[in-house]
Amino acid sequence: MFQKIDPKTLDENVFSLIHDKWMLVSAGTADRCNTMTASWGGLGILWNKCVATCYIRPQRYTREFMEAEDCFTLAFFGEEHRKALAYCGANSGRDVDKVKECGFTVTAGESGAPYFEEAGLVLVCRKLYRQPMEPGCFLDGSLIEKNYPGGDFHIMYVGEIVECLKKG
Repeated sequence: MFQKIDPKTLDENVFSLIHDKWMLVSAGTADRCNTMTASWGGLGILWNKCVATCYIRPQRYTREFMEAEDCFTLAFFGEEHRKALAYCGANSGRDVDKVKECGFTVTAGESGAPYFEEAGLVLVCRKLYRQPMEPGCFLDGSLIEKNYPGGDFHIMYVGEIVECLKKG
């Protein structure tokens, strides 16, 4: 059962949560949503608010849902779900029903943003800011060569964490 907690009380290593364990970025509604695996992002304070950032390439199906709704979720899972997270990162929701294939149970936060009962930690975020990355803004050009050979620069989303749900 999830308990609502203050995000400032999280004691997890956010670098490990995001990069090593991965997360699912989800948007839409409980009835129609999409999710994708991500290992880039951040948590912190911005504009005197607890925020999360995530980065989505423009061609990703999840981006359509991110653009259509006010809120999105970041969900973190235990190691037993690693295979499902890998599946969600390698397959498009345009082609398959990832939620069904992974056996996830969709539920929604107070805002209506979708997340999964199988997660251990969920951050429900209200979008505050969206910014496409621009090639001329990179101070280290090697980042472009290494991460954007196709020129498909991520869009950065900053969201205020409006609910922090942790399994108790």
